[in-house]
Amino acid sequence: MSAIRSKKLNMKNLLIQVVFLAVVILVIAGAFSSARTNLADLGISSGFNFLERSTGWGYSFSLLETNVNDPYKWTLFSGFVNTLFLGTLTIITSTILGFLIGTARDSHNITIQAIATIFIQTFRNIPLILQLVFWYSVLIHMPSPRQAYDLFDIAYLSNRGFMIPSVNASPVFFIAFLIVLTGYWMLKNRIPELKRLPSKWFYAALFGIAVLYSLFFIDGPLLSIPELKGLRFVGGTTVPVELVTMIISTSLYGAAYIGEIVRGGLNEVPKGLVEAGNSLGLNERMVWWKIKVPMALRTIIPPLGNQWVFMMKATTVGVAIGFSDLFMLISTSITQSGQTLELIAILMGAFLLINFSLAQFVNYLNERMRLKGH
Repeated sequence: MSAIRSKKLNMKNLLIQVVFLAVVILVIAGAFSSARTNLADLGISSGFNFLERSTGWGYSFSLLETNVNDPYKWTLFSGFVNTLFLGTLTIITSTILGFLIGTARDSHNITIQAIATIFIQTFRNIPLILQLVFWYSVLIHMPSPRQAYDLFDIAYLSNRGFMIPSVNASPVFFIAFLIVLTGYWMLKNRIPELKRLPSKWFYAALFGIAVLYSLFFIDGPLLSIPELKGLRFVGGTTVPVELVTMIISTSLYGAAYIGEIVRGGLNEVPKGLVEAGNSLGLNERMVWWKIKVPMALRTIIPPLGNQWVFMMKATTVGVAIGFSDLFMLISTSITQSGQTLELIAILMGAFLLINFSLAQFVNYLNERMRLKGH
């Protein structure tokens, strides 16, 4: 009797789930149909054919070559690359700074602890958008290029941005270089042939490719240094004020949270392990590097992954200062084309792709750091 009752209960639960799923599908289908009808009444065509049309408008920053005649699909792809670049860069800078702040919070020096605590409490409790506006206001009031701050005669800071030396190579080359390097490290321990290959030979091959590229595909000097000529700088690369502002504000904001994550992970390390390291004659630096960090990473990585995902999504605040990320270009495209639903779908799909890939990378790190047998 109990088996029959259990079977009936399972059938009832299954029927409820099927009915609920059918209702959800009907609601979504009705909303979609209603949206198409309303758009048709307004004279707005639905679909993604608009991606082939020329935008007719430009934007301030792009890693890729762009002009006002680019189709929407290239403009949106350029915004996607900008978002990915900014998110990756701020994740790296905030993680490095966060580890330094978290280590300072774990220090036995009262002064260092106090400085780290003030940093965390300041930048963590001020909204990111407010920090963004503050740093943007500071940077746009920097001196003009003729009175720019000179940094060792190779870099300059002015109200037009940060002028730095650059290598005369296309962004595609750097992206491909980073993809190959990252892929090698991710696959090194999974493919026996790569595991047996000494790392020095791999680096030598990459260096050789870079040298050949510089010899046959680069015209002029390999390194370009910015120089002031008239009212502007010539040569090098100018990092726009909007990008500098996003890097500073997002990195400081993220580092405050990551610092607390690191501090919590370091505090979770059993004191017995630290005392064992001290008894073996290890100094404080060696104890931190050989014992505390490897053990703390197992508790740090999961919340750190959540913070990375948040920081990738935080790139959208750049619309407040005109940074040309995917969110801003989507917003402009909606105004210009009227394809609201399609563009919102593209934006959602892009962030799903980025954050899902980031989550898979965090899972990979978790698997690598997991203790054997657990």
